[in-house]
Amino acid sequence: MTTLPDWMRPPRAEGWFAEDLDHLPEAPRHTELIDGALVFMRTPQRSWHGRLVTGLTVELARQAPDGIEVEREMTIRLDARNRPEPALLVTTSPFGPDRTWYEPEDVLLVVEAVSPESAHRDRTVLRKYADAGIRHYWCVEDEDSTAVVHVYELDGPTGVYAPAGIFRDVLQRPVPYEIDVDLRKLMPRRRS
Repeated sequence: MTTLPDWMRPPRAEGWFAEDLDHLPEAPRHTELIDGALVFMRTPQRSWHGRLVTGLTVELARQAPDGIEVEREMTIRLDARNRPEPALLVTTSPFGPDRTWYEPEDVLLVVEAVSPESAHRDRTVLRKYADAGIRHYWCVEDEDSTAVVHVYELDGPTGVYAPAGIFRDVLQRPVPYEIDVDLRKLMPRRRS
Protein backbone atom coordinates (compact mmCIF):
# COMPACT_ATOMS: atom_id res chain seq x y z
CA MET A 1 0.00 0.00 0.00
CA THR A 2 1.31 3.44 -0.86
CA THR A 3 1.43 6.26 1.64
CA LEU A 4 -1.28 8.88 1.42
CA PRO A 5 -0.13 12.40 0.59
CA ASP A 6 -0.34 14.78 3.56
CA TRP A 7 -3.19 16.79 2.02
CA MET A 8 -5.44 13.68 2.15
CA ARG A 9 -5.15 13.43 5.93
CA PRO A 10 -8.03 15.09 7.80
CA PRO A 11 -6.93 18.29 9.56
CA ARG A 12 -8.51 17.26 12.88
CA ALA A 13 -9.58 14.14 14.77
CA GLU A 14 -13.25 14.79 13.89
CA GLY A 15 -12.42 14.54 10.19
CA TRP A 16 -13.29 16.90 7.35
CA PHE A 17 -15.59 19.93 7.46
CA ALA A 18 -17.18 21.86 4.61
CA GLU A 19 -14.72 24.77 4.78
CA ASP A 20 -11.77 22.37 4.37
CA LEU A 21 -12.58 21.90 0.66
CA ASP A 22 -11.37 25.45 -0.01
CA HIS A 23 -7.92 24.57 1.35
CA LEU A 24 -7.10 21.46 -0.70
CA PRO A 25 -5.32 22.79 -3.81
CA GLU A 26 -3.95 19.34 -4.65
CA ALA A 27 -7.35 17.65 -4.58
CA PRO A 28 -8.95 16.67 -7.89
CA ARG A 29 -11.11 19.40 -9.44
CA HIS A 30 -14.40 17.68 -8.65
CA THR A 31 -14.06 16.89 -4.95
CA GLU A 32 -17.16 16.67 -2.79
CA LEU A 33 -17.68 16.25 0.92
CA ILE A 34 -20.40 13.71 1.77
CA ASP A 35 -21.00 12.89 5.44
CA GLY A 36 -17.54 14.18 6.31
CA ALA A 37 -15.75 12.03 3.72
CA LEU A 38 -13.94 13.33 0.67
CA VAL A 39 -15.36 11.95 -2.57
CA PHE A 40 -13.21 12.26 -5.68
CA MET A 41 -14.44 12.16 -9.27
CA ARG A 42 -11.61 10.16 -10.82
CA THR A 43 -13.20 8.48 -13.83
CA PRO A 44 -13.34 10.25 -17.18
CA GLN A 45 -16.63 12.02 -17.82
CA ARG A 46 -18.79 10.53 -20.57
CA SER A 47 -19.62 12.69 -23.57
CA TRP A 48 -23.35 12.21 -22.84
CA HIS A 49 -22.93 13.79 -19.41
CA GLY A 50 -20.90 16.75 -20.66
CA ARG A 51 -23.26 17.59 -23.52
CA LEU A 52 -26.34 17.18 -21.38
CA VAL A 53 -25.06 19.44 -18.61
CA THR A 54 -23.83 22.05 -21.10
CA GLY A 55 -27.15 22.01 -22.99
CA LEU A 56 -29.26 22.27 -19.84
CA THR A 57 -27.05 25.02 -18.43
CA VAL A 58 -27.40 27.08 -21.62
CA GLU A 59 -31.19 26.55 -21.85
CA LEU A 60 -31.90 27.26 -18.20
CA ALA A 61 -29.70 30.37 -18.26
CA ARG A 62 -31.34 31.60 -21.47
CA GLN A 63 -34.80 31.29 -19.93
CA ALA A 64 -33.92 32.59 -16.46
CA PRO A 65 -35.51 35.87 -15.39
CA ASP A 66 -33.44 38.74 -14.00
CA GLY A 67 -31.97 37.93 -10.61
CA ILE A 68 -31.59 34.20 -11.34
CA GLU A 69 -28.21 32.62 -12.15
CA VAL A 70 -27.37 29.13 -13.44
CA GLU A 71 -24.11 27.57 -12.34
CA ARG A 72 -22.55 24.22 -13.18
CA GLU A 73 -20.32 22.02 -11.06
CA MET A 74 -20.27 24.14 -7.89
CA THR A 75 -20.71 22.81 -4.37
CA ILE A 76 -23.55 23.61 -1.99
CA ARG A 77 -22.65 23.87 1.70
CA LEU A 78 -25.58 21.91 3.11
CA ASP A 79 -24.11 21.70 6.62
CA ALA A 80 -20.75 21.33 8.36
CA ARG A 81 -20.15 17.83 6.91
CA ASN A 82 -21.73 18.02 3.45
CA ARG A 83 -20.71 19.95 0.33
CA PRO A 84 -22.02 17.97 -2.64
CA GLU A 85 -21.35 19.16 -6.19
CA PRO A 86 -24.43 18.81 -8.41
CA ALA A 87 -24.14 18.89 -12.19
CA LEU A 88 -25.81 22.30 -12.11
CA LEU A 89 -27.83 24.55 -9.86
CA VAL A 90 -30.12 27.55 -10.18
CA THR A 91 -29.59 30.28 -7.61
CA THR A 92 -30.70 33.74 -6.53
CA SER A 93 -27.12 34.63 -5.54
CA PRO A 94 -25.46 37.10 -7.88
CA PHE A 95 -22.36 36.03 -9.80
CA GLY A 96 -19.24 36.14 -7.66
CA PRO A 97 -15.98 35.41 -9.49
CA ASP A 98 -14.29 34.05 -6.37
CA ARG A 99 -17.25 32.01 -5.09
CA THR A 100 -16.53 28.34 -4.38
CA TRP A 101 -19.89 27.26 -2.89
CA TYR A 102 -23.51 28.26 -2.36
CA GLU A 103 -25.82 28.36 0.66
CA PRO A 104 -28.90 26.10 0.31
CA GLU A 105 -31.31 28.97 1.00
CA ASP A 106 -30.03 30.67 -2.18
CA VAL A 107 -30.50 27.55 -4.35
CA LEU A 108 -33.82 27.19 -6.19
CA LEU A 109 -33.06 24.04 -8.18
CA VAL A 110 -30.45 21.28 -8.12
CA VAL A 111 -29.88 19.07 -11.18
CA GLU A 112 -27.93 15.81 -11.00
CA ALA A 113 -26.97 14.01 -14.22
CA VAL A 114 -26.54 10.35 -13.39
CA SER A 115 -23.22 8.76 -14.37
CA PRO A 116 -22.23 5.13 -13.78
CA GLU A 117 -19.61 6.24 -11.26
CA SER A 118 -21.99 8.48 -9.28
CA ALA A 119 -25.35 6.74 -9.79
CA HIS A 120 -25.86 5.74 -6.16
CA ARG A 121 -24.94 9.20 -4.83
CA ASP A 122 -27.00 11.01 -7.50
CA ARG A 123 -30.09 8.98 -6.63
CA THR A 124 -29.76 9.25 -2.84
CA VAL A 125 -28.28 12.72 -2.17
CA LEU A 126 -31.73 14.20 -2.79
CA ARG A 127 -32.53 13.47 0.88
CA LYS A 128 -29.76 15.84 1.90
CA TYR A 129 -31.00 18.54 -0.49
CA ALA A 130 -34.54 18.14 0.89
CA ASP A 131 -33.29 18.34 4.49
CA ALA A 132 -31.50 21.58 3.55
CA GLY A 133 -34.78 23.03 2.21
CA ILE A 134 -33.90 23.19 -1.51
CA ARG A 135 -37.34 23.27 -3.14
CA HIS A 136 -36.64 21.67 -6.54
CA TYR A 137 -34.55 18.67 -7.55
CA TRP A 138 -34.10 17.05 -10.96
CA CYS A 139 -32.38 13.72 -11.57
CA VAL A 140 -31.48 13.18 -15.23
CA GLU A 141 -31.04 9.60 -16.39
CA ASP A 142 -29.58 8.29 -19.65
CA GLU A 143 -32.05 6.03 -21.49
CA ASP A 144 -30.41 4.95 -24.76
CA SER A 145 -28.58 8.30 -25.07
CA THR A 146 -31.82 10.18 -24.43
CA ALA A 147 -32.23 12.46 -21.40
CA VAL A 148 -35.08 11.48 -19.07
CA VAL A 149 -35.70 14.00 -16.29
CA HIS A 150 -37.25 12.91 -12.99
CA VAL A 151 -38.61 16.06 -11.33
CA TYR A 152 -39.22 16.45 -7.59
CA GLU A 153 -40.67 19.26 -5.48
CA LEU A 154 -40.22 19.73 -1.77
CA ASP A 155 -43.42 18.99 0.14
CA GLY A 156 -43.62 21.60 2.90
CA PRO A 157 -45.55 19.63 5.53
CA THR A 158 -43.34 16.51 5.31
CA GLY A 159 -40.02 18.10 4.32
CA VAL A 160 -39.39 15.40 1.69
CA TYR A 161 -39.40 15.48 -2.09
CA ALA A 162 -42.57 14.44 -3.89
CA PRO A 163 -42.41 13.29 -7.53
CA ALA A 164 -43.68 16.01 -9.87
CA GLY A 165 -43.25 14.19 -13.18
CA ILE A 166 -41.01 12.27 -15.53
CA PHE A 167 -40.15 14.08 -18.77
CA ARG A 168 -38.78 12.40 -21.90
CA ASP A 169 -39.18 14.68 -24.92
CA VAL A 170 -40.12 18.12 -23.65
CA LEU A 171 -39.65 19.45 -20.13
CA GLN A 172 -42.13 22.17 -19.24
CA ARG A 173 -42.29 23.46 -15.68
CA PRO A 174 -43.81 26.55 -14.08
CA VAL A 175 -41.34 26.45 -11.16
CA PRO A 176 -38.84 27.65 -10.07
CA TYR A 177 -39.57 29.84 -13.12
CA GLU A 178 -41.17 29.20 -16.51
CA ILE A 179 -39.05 26.50 -18.15
CA ASP A 180 -39.57 24.91 -21.57
CA VAL A 181 -36.75 22.65 -22.79
CA ASP A 182 -36.84 20.33 -25.78
CA LEU A 183 -34.80 17.46 -24.33
CA ARG A 184 -34.37 15.91 -27.78
CA LYS A 185 -32.28 18.89 -28.89
CA LEU A 186 -29.80 18.61 -26.02
CA MET A 187 -28.01 15.68 -27.61
CA PRO A 188 -26.84 15.23 -31.19
CA ARG A 189 -28.88 12.85 -33.28
CA ARG A 190 -27.51 9.39 -33.79
CA ARG A 191 -26.52 8.71 -37.34
CA SER A 192 -27.66 5.43 -38.81
